[in-house]
Amino acid sequence: MNYKIIASCSSGNAVIIRDIILIDCGVSFKRLQKYYKDLKIVLCTHIHQDHFRKETIKRLAQERPTLRFACCEWLLEPLLECGVNRRNIDVLQIGTKYDYKQFKIIPIKLYHDVPQCGYRILFDDYKVIYATDTRTLEGITAKNYDLYLIEGNYEDKEIEERIRKKQEVQQYCYEYRTRCTHLSKGQASDFLLNNMGDNSRYVFMHEHIERGKNE
Repeated sequence: MNYKIIASCSSGNAVIIRDIILIDCGVSFKRLQKYYKDLKIVLCTHIHQDHFRKETIKRLAQERPTLRFACCEWLLEPLLECGVNRRNIDVLQIGTKYDYKQFKIIPIKLYHDVPQCGYRILFDDYKVIYATDTRTLEGITAKNYDLYLIEGNYEDKEIEERIRKKQEVQQYCYEYRTRCTHLSKGQASDFLLNNMGDNSRYVFMHEHIERGKNE
């Protein structure tokens, strides 16, 4: 398998590509313990704790003092505050391709309620796009990639029904925020249908789970 999804939900996010790339670090160090020694780089997207868990990043920096971290400018200071050495941080520009010899990385601009990015990860024989926590993928294409890790946070009909039920008590703030900051499965499906090739694979990421639903 070319990827491992450690977690992908509102309580934590972390994905490992080909054992060497960690995208997002929103889980406990314990959940990464089997994998962290093989990592070459950690790709950070945005500041929310379910994607950027400070105590885990601090521990990674302590255990792997030469491990590289890559981010856009908005996460430079937070990484430094976690104890990551400045010389181990690559500050990336949206749309620029960075060559790490074994792979290339291109950050993608996404649209959340804080500064946010996704990533294209390009190996010689394998292409991945990772995009979560965004209200739209408008203007982005990724034709014939091998793996699509794309947010499918909610079903449009489901969230409309939740809003309808909650309107009577005026407790639908979360639902309205979700529609403005996250991608629905319908939006994700449209993107996938317009980009996937015959042999492509996809995963709906960051699916919303109602509290108590599985308890």
